[in-house]
Amino acid sequence: MSHTPHELAEEFPEKVDAMHTLKTSDAHFSKLYDEYHELNRTIHRAETNVEPMEDLAEGELRKKRAALKDEIWAILSKA
Repeated sequence: MSHTPHELAEEFPEKVDAMHTLKTSDAHFSKLYDEYHELNRTIHRAETNVEPMEDLAEGELRKKRAALKDEIWAILSKA
């Protein structure tokens, strides 16, 4: 399997421990975390033409990923 960019552990390496703690103790954070990773993998498959999609649809998914990452960061920055 190829390397998937934009993994949260790479985006926020200093928050890996906090992510693990929140994932097991905060249901909302856990849901956001899982949704981000599922979406990130979908985008990666589109970018690598494993499962191609229209550019507009891919762009919308990237916007959603950015919004999720912002929401995740907001939670992590308070943790």
